[in-house]
Amino acid sequence: MAAAEYYGYQPDYVTSNDDLAYPPYGGSLPQHSFATDTSYNPHKHQRDSTTSVATQSKLYADPYAEDIPLNTRRPSMPSPEHSPSSLPPVESALPPPGSKHRPPHLSQAVKRRPWFCWIITAIQVIVFIAEIARNAVLTGSPIEIKPSFNPMIGPSPYVLINMGGRYVLCMQYTAELWQDSNGNPIEGPVSFPCPWTTKNDANCTLAQHCGFSGVPTQEEMVRDHVGPNQWYRFIIPIFLHAGIIHICFNMLLQLRLGVDMERVIGPLRFALVYFSSGIFGFILGGNFAPRLVVSTGASGCLFGVLALVLLDLLYTWRDRPKPRSELAWLMVDIVISFILGLLPGLDNFAHIGGFMMGLMLGLTVLHSPNALRSRIGLGVPYSPMATTRFKESGVKAGAFLKDPVGFFKGRKGMWWAWWLVRAGMLTCAVVATSLLLRWFYKSRVECGWCRYLSCLPVSNWCDIGNLDNSMRYSNSTTS
Repeated sequence: MAAAEYYGYQPDYVTSNDDLAYPPYGGSLPQHSFATDTSYNPHKHQRDSTTSVATQSKLYADPYAEDIPLNTRRPSMPSPEHSPSSLPPVESALPPPGSKHRPPHLSQAVKRRPWFCWIITAIQVIVFIAEIARNAVLTGSPIEIKPSFNPMIGPSPYVLINMGGRYVLCMQYTAELWQDSNGNPIEGPVSFPCPWTTKNDANCTLAQHCGFSGVPTQEEMVRDHVGPNQWYRFIIPIFLHAGIIHICFNMLLQLRLGVDMERVIGPLRFALVYFSSGIFGFILGGNFAPRLVVSTGASGCLFGVLALVLLDLLYTWRDRPKPRSELAWLMVDIVISFILGLLPGLDNFAHIGGFMMGLMLGLTVLHSPNALRSRIGLGVPYSPMATTRFKESGVKAGAFLKDPVGFFKGRKGMWWAWWLVRAGMLTCAVVATSLLLRWFYKSRVECGWCRYLSCLPVSNWCDIGNLDNSMRYSNSTTS
C-alpha cells in the first residue's frame, strides 16, 4: 500500500548508519573545526597527505562546537616518513557504535526508545481487552452479535457508551429529548437502550445508559434545563476502540508512523501533539457530528501525527533524496484516509480536527526548517535528537532561564518572524478549542452542509444518528 511505502521510509537522521550522516546533509564543516596543530614543516609533505590528516582530525571534533571538543585527547599525528597510503580510510577512522570516543549525538537516535508509543499502545490494548470482557459479562458474548453484528468485531455501541465513548447526550443538555416541538416539557419517562441489551428495546434511564456520574434525573433536566456534564468523554475515547479491525489498523499505524516521529521530536512534544489532536478531533465532532452516535478511537491522534510527518518532510525538503515522490505518496494516503472517513461508521470530523491541530501545534513545537536555519545563520540542520539540540546549537539548556534578555539579543529578523508564526499558530489552536467548547456547551452551531464532511449523500447515510423529536437508537462510529 502507499502507506506502507511511505511509513517504511527511514530518513537518514534516524538510521544507525551514522558514518554516512556527517557532515550533515552533505554540507561543509566550519573551517575552525579542521584546525590541526602540527610541529613539522608542512612543505616537506605532499598536499594529499596534509588533506588526509585534516580530514581525519575532524572526526574527533564537534563540527558545531566553538571551543568544547568531544574528545579531549588530541589525535596522534602521522610521522613525516609515513606515506599518505598508510593513513586509515576516513570511513573506518570513526569510532564504532558503543565506543567511548564516539560522539554522543551520533548514537542518540539509536539509543532513544519510543516509550510513549509503547506505553500508550499497551494501555489501549488493555482497555480493549476490558471492553471485550465487559461486553461478555453484560450480553453473554465478547462481541456484538445481537440485535446486529458489529462489523468491526467488537462490543456493542451501548457498551462503548457506558464505558466512556464520546456521546453528546451524556455531555450536555439536549432540549429535543425533554421538550416537544412547541417547547413544552415531555410528559412521561424517556427511556434509552440498556448497556446489556441484545434487542431493539429501551428500558433504562439516561444515567444507566451513560454510566459514570454527573447525570441529573429527568425531573431535574426538565425543570432546570440542566444536563449531564461528562466532559471527560472528549479524552476517554482515545483509549477505546470499536473492534478488533479498528484497533489493529490504528495500532499498526501508531507503531510504524508514531514510533518514528517520536524518535524524531522526542516524547514530550509527541505526547502534546498526540493528545491535543485527539481531543480537538472529538470536540469538533461533538459540535457537528450526529448526536445519536458514539465515537471512539485514536485516529484523530494519528492524523495529528500525520500532519507532523508532512511538516517534517517540508522542513527537510532539500535534504531528502526524493522529496516529490515522498510528498506524492503522503498526499495519496491523506486523501484516501479522508475519503474513507465518508463511509458510515467512521468519524471524519475526528480525522479533520486531528489533522488541523497537528498542523497548528507542529508549526509551534517543531524546530525551524533547514532553509530558514541557513538564512538566519544557524549552522545546525533540523536534527532529530531533541535532547542534544541545545548542545549542537551552542545554546545551553538553562541559558534562557539564566539570562532571558540575552537569549533574544542579536537575533535576526527572520528568527523573530518565525517565532511570530509559532505564536500565531499556538494562539489559533487555543482560540479554536475555546470557541468549539463554547459552542458545544452554550450555543450549538447548526451547520447544514457540515455533515457532508463525514458522510456521502447516498442511501440516507447522512441521516444516521440525527436527533429529532423521536428517540432513535444509537449507532457506533470509529475514528
